[in-house]
Amino acid sequence: MLHITAQPYQGYHSVVAPDNGVLNYLTLALVKLAPGEAYAGETGDFEQVAVLLSGQFTVAVGGQTFTGQRRNVFEERATAVYLPPHQAFEIRNVGDVTLEVALAGSPASGRFEPFVVTPEEVKPRRVGRDNWARTVQDIIVQNGEGRVQRIVVGETINDAGNWSGYPPHKHDTYEPGVEADMEELYHFRLSPEQGFGTQLHYRYDPMTADAYLVRDGDTFMIPDGYHPVVAGAGYRLYYLWIMAGEGDRVLTPHEDPRHVWVKEAGA
Repeated sequence: MLHITAQPYQGYHSVVAPDNGVLNYLTLALVKLAPGEAYAGETGDFEQVAVLLSGQFTVAVGGQTFTGQRRNVFEERATAVYLPPHQAFEIRNVGDVTLEVALAGSPASGRFEPFVVTPEEVKPRRVGRDNWARTVQDIIVQNGEGRVQRIVVGETINDAGNWSGYPPHKHDTYEPGVEADMEELYHFRLSPEQGFGTQLHYRYDPMTADAYLVRDGDTFMIPDGYHPVVAGAGYRLYYLWIMAGEGDRVLTPHEDPRHVWVKEAGA
């Protein structure tokens, strides 16, 4: 099952565990803390990225303490802290509202140092056009080269009614310069939060095609295949995207040749 529906939780909540049976290189957990509360963890055999979704936090790791605050994922850019493998860490709510943090993880064995990505370092860029224009915010992508082992993290915000991951693309076969071989995971938020989007997932040879209704707090695992997303009319759609694979960290999506014509149409 690729689609994981949101569940009520408080404290630490594992969404995609290491033994999830679908993905080999990605995990996801959520942390929700009331003001003054803290969560202490250990990264184990995984490098992790603590992405601030809302609230104000401190993250202590490796003798350093990093800080950040964010109203929500739609209004402000992220603060993210890289947590190397085999490191104890603490996340603390130092604000006066509920804190929400996503913990993205991937297996790692190298020796790395903690670091922070500040909102000023997250540069939003517009991708696509017409009703497939969206905003992409890289968090740990090129800036992670030499500083992380394999994890890639970013965010996408769909305008109401718009598509992203479009033209449809995949990255499940390794062909240098043409296509990367990387798993992916999406974690969704909607504004207003009662909204919805549609996650498509399809493959050729043999043809399989599925559509999933995604709501605020849902998660979707992408081991392979094409995977465009559309926001419901009237609702902005956000997703945290996490990618990792066995090979390099170069993002090389392969667009579906049946649909690339839209990039030239009307230009």
